[in-house]
Amino acid sequence: MSVDLAFFNRDAVSVAAELLGATLLVEGVGGVIVETEAYRRDDEASHSFRGQTPRNAAMFGAPGGVYVYRSYGIHWCVNIVCEPRSAVLIRALQPTHGINAMMVRRGTADQRRLCAGPGNLCQALNVNLDMNGASILSAPFALIAPALKPPLIACPRIGISKAIDHPWRFVIAGSAYLSKPVPRFTASLRGHAQAPTH
Repeated sequence: MSVDLAFFNRDAVSVAAELLGATLLVEGVGGVIVETEAYRRDDEASHSFRGQTPRNAAMFGAPGGVYVYRSYGIHWCVNIVCEPRSAVLIRALQPTHGINAMMVRRGTADQRRLCAGPGNLCQALNVNLDMNGASILSAPFALIAPALKPPLIACPRIGISKAIDHPWRFVIAGSAYLSKPVPRFTASLRGHAQAPTH
């Protein structure tokens, strides 16, 4: 796996699955991606579904772009743009770099909760709106491909009200750093390496 513009210029579902195990750093702070969600251009749950706005403009930009938005008026969330109008939400990391800095930013010493959930993750990595539209392949970001492809589980996305049945949430099987547990019925997908496309 080579993490470059060509890697992101693809279907968001494939990219979301293949990002698991990669290391994401912001100014040297971060960890291993253990949970992602895909949002396609024709997806009712995607911010781009109804067209371009000032808020979602980054989703209409180049592959590998960073799309940052505020959720519920409280938390920042970070996405990586794939094919135009599609993106992958980074939902959780396993902390590996700059853990002390993350603990201070989050106000907790519980490493399993430092980057569990998109809002917590952005707080721990100090991601904010100033980074919206930047490239994930340029400073302050660094994205390092995994040495080995981890076993994954695919299950329905969470925290949305539309297109809730698509199995486009991907997690590393057995990870203790997820935002929320995986539903039991998805256990049969454990170890599958291919992302579903429909």
